[in-house]
Amino acid sequence: MGKDVIIACDFASGEETLAFLDRFTDRKPFVKIGMELFYAEGPEIVRKIKSRGHRIFLDLKLHDIPNTVKKAMTVLSRLDVDMCNLHAAGTKAMMEAALEGLTRLDGTRPMLIAVTQLTSTDEQRMRDELLIGAGLEETVMHYAMNAKEAGLDGVVCSPLEAGSVKSRCGGGFVTVTPGVRFADSTADDQRRITTPEKAKELGSDYIVVGRPITQAEDPVEAYTRCLKGFVG
Repeated sequence: MGKDVIIACDFASGEETLAFLDRFTDRKPFVKIGMELFYAEGPEIVRKIKSRGHRIFLDLKLHDIPNTVKKAMTVLSRLDVDMCNLHAAGTKAMMEAALEGLTRLDGTRPMLIAVTQLTSTDEQRMRDELLIGAGLEETVMHYAMNAKEAGLDGVVCSPLEAGSVKSRCGGGFVTVTPGVRFADSTADDQRRITTPEKAKELGSDYIVVGRPITQAEDPVEAYTRCLKGFVG
């Protein structure tokens, strides 16, 4: 499995998104379609971006009762995405149901990964607001093991936790890591962050990068800089 950079296309409209992607003429980047864009444009934006030759991570973070998630994943399986996700906090039963719903009749399916803890969360917020008494890393590792036992392909976690996830769950268990910034970028609302170079060193398989690329003066140059730092 090769490492790759996923651009978070967190735009408000399909028009804005496609105009942004028009800048990339040499290499079609792996892109993330999140809630904002999907809720604004619906499944058609997925089809349009896929038809241009991009791989797609559909980032909707499903979290509901197992039967509802299973049915939702059955619908999403009809879209030709490469990766989708859910919240590990939904329990193993929900993750197993999701996997069943996502798997097509011919046995194929997109990669399915679970969100452990959002990179905007820190240990104090977990303790004070979510009443989670276990430490942050312990919680992430426990959620990652639950995802592995449910049959998922990997997890979304901070780059700072990627190496520990690999040690606990095995080298083939995929780590997708947001919270990546250039050394000279602002942190914005992310708490647990690092650089592309450091994420590579820590064991991330995919890094998800949004504003440092999408809001750059030259997004293609920023993307190339990310690739060089993370993939080499």
